[in-house]
Amino acid sequence: MRSWIVTSCLLFGIACKNDPKVPPSGNLAQDKLPAPVQELFNKLDKYPDSIRLRMQLVDALDSLGAYRLALGQMDSLIRNDSLNYGFWYRKAMLQENSRDTNGALRSYRYAIRIYPSPDAILAAANLLAEKKDSTALLLCQQVADLKMGREYTAHCHFITGIYLARTGNQAKAIMAFDNCIRNDLNYMEAYMEKGFLYFDAQKINEALEVFRTVTTIKNTYADGYYWMAKCEEKLKRPAEAIDNYKKSLVLDPKLTEASDALKRLGAS
Repeated sequence: MRSWIVTSCLLFGIACKNDPKVPPSGNLAQDKLPAPVQELFNKLDKYPDSIRLRMQLVDALDSLGAYRLALGQMDSLIRNDSLNYGFWYRKAMLQENSRDTNGALRSYRYAIRIYPSPDAILAAANLLAEKKDSTALLLCQQVADLKMGREYTAHCHFITGIYLARTGNQAKAIMAFDNCIRNDLNYMEAYMEKGFLYFDAQKINEALEVFRTVTTIKNTYADGYYWMAKCEEKLKRPAEAIDNYKKSLVLDPKLTEASDALKRLGAS
């Protein structure tokens, strides 16, 4: 519930699988894959030089959490074209999804050497921020200096906030998240990280207001209701907590933490 890592997936609209509730099935065997995916393997046997088919297969394997197989396909592409920025970038995202942070950083670095795109730079910066590496701040400043617009400015502030939060500088982290929100009022993760900081500091009323704002802006955001409920539990408001735990479960039935909370409160 607290793994709010901004990866390139989150930043640039690619499906992300870093959810700690769903362990990756990285060693999934090929013969255990769904028939449509096995059919892609068969097509690739007939047309081994088809980059389009191989990338379709990578995407399908990624969606299943079959990271070992997906990375094998990317390595095949890279062996044939080691200076292709897109291949290294995609490999890095796969490694991130499989929680191989060091591998992802290596691949992002290769991608950046080929083409220093803001997307790859920010993705690497985010991982470094989570590792409490101050290089993240330098990379964010590098992207900010490009003045590419409010969206990228928001990302830079967010990643700066992540670094500050992880290194214990709560006040400056909140300022960074506020700067992010000023550039993008719908940046849900910035609100959530700000709320977490208040919650951890036992400023429960402040945290509740932040999470309530999240659900006001996006009333389908399950984690917003979950964290509202956690705040209400802390404030000894069991009826409100139960209501919001139930709302979070309706929106995300896999939220086992909400189910456990309802059992604890006698409302399962």
